[in-house]
Amino acid sequence: MSIPEEDLTCPVCCDIFKDPVLLACSHSFCRICLKRCWDTGLRECPVCRKRASKSNPPSNLALKNVCEAHLQVRRQSSVQVEDEMNCNLHGEKLKLFCLVDKQPICVVCQSSKLHKTHDCSPIEEALLDCKDELTLSLKSLQDKLDNLKKINRTSADMLKYIKTQTLEAQKMIKSQFEQLHQVLYHEESVRLAAVKKEEEQKLAGMKDKIKELSAEVLSLTETISVIQEELKEEDLVLLKNFKATQDRSESMVLGSDNMSGLLIDVTKHLCNLKYQVWEKIQDHVDYTPVTLDPNTAHPCLILSEDLTSLHYSKQPSCCPDNPERFHMSAEVVGMTALSSGSHHWVVETGNNHDWLLGVASLSVSRNAEIPARPENGFWTLCFRDGEFRAMTSPPTPLTVSRTPKQVKVQLDYNKGLVSFLDPADSTLIYAFTDTFKEPLIPYFYTQSSHPLRIMPEKVLVTTLRQ
Repeated sequence: MSIPEEDLTCPVCCDIFKDPVLLACSHSFCRICLKRCWDTGLRECPVCRKRASKSNPPSNLALKNVCEAHLQVRRQSSVQVEDEMNCNLHGEKLKLFCLVDKQPICVVCQSSKLHKTHDCSPIEEALLDCKDELTLSLKSLQDKLDNLKKINRTSADMLKYIKTQTLEAQKMIKSQFEQLHQVLYHEESVRLAAVKKEEEQKLAGMKDKIKELSAEVLSLTETISVIQEELKEEDLVLLKNFKATQDRSESMVLGSDNMSGLLIDVTKHLCNLKYQVWEKIQDHVDYTPVTLDPNTAHPCLILSEDLTSLHYSKQPSCCPDNPERFHMSAEVVGMTALSSGSHHWVVETGNNHDWLLGVASLSVSRNAEIPARPENGFWTLCFRDGEFRAMTSPPTPLTVSRTPKQVKVQLDYNKGLVSFLDPADSTLIYAFTDTFKEPLIPYFYTQSSHPLRIMPEKVLVTTLRQ
């Protein structure tokens, strides 16, 4: 176990003890240092000022041995350092630094074949350069470490957030399926009730028909009996009653033998049943052409549960610092990238007076606040301070006859056209023409507490006939 060097230091000369002596007060000093102190004054301890009882204090042999061992280790270390400063091959002092092999060499090494063609610099200059390089490397490694720590913290946040997302998504799925179940249950009840009602109607009709048949059977039986009795009468009597009997026979008109339409109209209830129910469900289902991607939303943007509307909040939400998220500005994009064809969506702006709408390139920066202009990968319309501006370079002020409550964004990717219209009368507000080099995504920005809402569209069902 090593002893700290300060415990082996004389309080007078502040050096390692030489021939240490021990006073009665337990303080130790070099013999010569103590003698000098006593020669100039009273015979007392230089530390605690306690008077010494002996003029020739005893040697502290244990301390002396420890100090000598410590000095021996120090001398050996000094020799080792000296050896390390000399060339292992030539024994000469290392005065140069080979810039090719990145190692210190002596003047003999520089003249050897191994280093003769190599650039070298004095050891002092090389030391400064190497320290600068190591400082830069240290800074780079420290930055990497800080970044890894940040990623580690973000990973922990994302782990918690994933669980929250899972619970919220499951809750929404259950809620929406519950709504669909209610529609299906209601439609099932209505159709079962319709079958039951028709059953009651057909059974009542059948009972009336059976009652009518029974009356006709009774009347017909009576007529047959009358004719049979007439046939048994005397000839003259039969002839006298013939006309009346014949009229009664001919007056028997049977109207209850028509049995059509008495069964349940099964086809009416089962024909394309699933398709008809599906058509009914559409009245309870909204379809929006654009759905917001919550993983890209700035923390100050609040999205609706169905991911179709957004508004600004001064109180940021707790969300992880993932790479897809906009970190500098209150922005969010749609979840689907568009790389061909024509697309459109209508956004209800309502009372929101601070927004940007349009499309953005898939690769736009999420960590920097940059102008939403074409050269930066944005094609947008801006409404702020009561004025419309097309975000060109520089922005183009626009004049409109009225402030629309809705804005239609229309993209024709193949033609390189992004248009903004008032859907109330299809009036064109502005159109960008460009050549798109990568997929585009619907883009939204606002710093207003009033929501921007993507409007649902009517779903049309067509049947292909062959």
